[in-house]
This record gives sequence, C-alpha cells and structure tokens, in this order.
Amino acid sequence: MKQGYFAIIATLLLGACSLPSQRSTSNKVVCTTGIIADAVQELLKGQDSIRVSALMGPGVDPHLYKASQGDIKKLMDADLIIYNGLHLEGKMNELFGKMQQHNKLAAAEAIPKERLINSSNFASAYDPHVWFDLELWAIAVAAMADKLQEQYPALASKIGENEESYLKEINNLHDTLSKIVLQVAQKQRVLITAHDAFEYFGRQYGFQVRGLQGISTSSEYGIRDVSNLAQFVHQQGIKAIFIESSIPKRAIKAVQAAVQELGGSVNLGGELYSDALGSADGPAGTYLGMVRTNTNTIVEALK
Repeated sequence: MKQGYFAIIATLLLGACSLPSQRSTSNKVVCTTGIIADAVQELLKGQDSIRVSALMGPGVDPHLYKASQGDIKKLMDADLIIYNGLHLEGKMNELFGKMQQHNKLAAAEAIPKERLINSSNFASAYDPHVWFDLELWAIAVAAMADKLQEQYPALASKIGENEESYLKEINNLHDTLSKIVLQVAQKQRVLITAHDAFEYFGRQYGFQVRGLQGISTSSEYGIRDVSNLAQFVHQQGIKAIFIESSIPKRAIKAVQAAVQELGGSVNLGGELYSDALGSADGPAGTYLGMVRTNTNTIVEALK
C-alpha cells in the first residue's frame, strides 16, 4: 500500500517537472497546517491577489496526515510551499524530499538548534511544537516573511510592515501570558495532556509537562503508559488533565479512569488545541487566539 502511494507521488511529481507549461500562473502559497497558514495570511494582509491555503484544517493531526492526490497537485501548482519541518508532518517528509525543484520553506528549521528541545536519544529528533514558545515562533515568522519577500519582491515593503506589526502582537501576547500564568501556584503547574506537545510552553512559563504519548502521535501508548501516568497524577494530587482537539478523547479519559481505580479523582480540565487551530469562527481560529485560549483553559483548571 505504501509503495503504491509513493508510486503515485513519483508519477505526479515527474509530470509536474516535465510539463512546466501546465502549472498554474496564479499566485498561490500552500501551507501544511492552519497555524502556518495563519501566519502567512498575516504577513500578506491586504494582498488579495495571493491565495493562501492550508492542507490541514481544524482538528487534523499533522503527525499522521497523509497527503491525497489533490493535495499533491496543490503543492505542485504552488509558487511557494511552507511547512513546519522538524518532522512534524511525519508522513509527508518523503514527499517534500522528492520536490527538489519546488520553492519551499521549513519554517521551524530557521530556529537555532540550541534553542530547540530534544526529547529523545537521537541528536536530530527535535520537538517540532515550537509555536508554543512565542519567542521561537517569532523567529519562524520572520523566516516566512523573508521567503515571501524573496518570492514576491514587489510586495516586500508591505510584507515588512505586516511582519513588524504581527511580531509586535506576538510579543505583546507573550507579555500577557507571562502574567496570566502567575495565577497558578508553582506547585500546581503540572500540565498533563494526551501527547507531549507542550514542552515549549512548559519551559517558557514554568510548567512541568507530561504526555501520555511522545512528541508524535504516531507512537502508540499502552496499558503501562496509562498506569504510570495515572499513578503520577494520583501521587501528585493534580487537579485536572486535558484532552486535545486533534487526538481522540479516549486516550486521556483512560488516564482519568485509571486514577479513579487508584481511589483518587481528577477532572478533565478542558480541550486544548495542540497541533491544529480551532474552527475559523471560534476563539482558537487564529494562532494568537489558540495560544490565548489554551492558556486561559489551563490556568482556569489548575489555579
């Protein structure tokens, strides 16, 4: 099945390279996640001639996402492809590797390696969830702005203005969150989620973070993982644990049930948006809204 999938990719990519006259001439920037697309839209604000799209919508898990034939065509037709990198889009890495002739940017890989979190024994296995450290995400946004200015030089000045404005918003939100988290006593700053997506948030704002799964949801969890995490929650007297919008609720509910079997209790603190934005018309429909919503949810549940 996997061989057949990549055979389709190879065929489509070969066609794209051999028939350049058939590529669309309209201005298109294709992003993998809604988080990245939101940043690009902010940088291109006021430039309606450029179409920005995301392959993955609300609630979609990028670790497990598999590109469709339609997605591949969108990527081939794009002027510019922007993806997160650091192996976030696990099943698409081979696809990006085959697209040598396409203009693309792995935005998170612009962040200096010494500022990334390595959660494994492999030197290059960096945690890809960099957007939960707003200072690091600002670096990725700046890299996106540079690439967009390179792609659309006639718009460079306007993109620069938008970049300055957006980075200021990101910095202001960081200052706000630094104050909001003070409502939670230090000993209560323990964040338990379905998978280990919040290490950057924890490092920035002083939370101990534990996930049922690792940094990628492609890793399976078992009975022992549930039991170990439940014992930790029970022993530490943690008040709340959190589900994630892009991961089935049964994972974290299994931990809650295991805590009850130990004679304790723990609340479900609410839903967090980890790897995907919320619906476009909701409070977590933008990157800034998502981070703000998550923090408010965490603080209200743990304070």
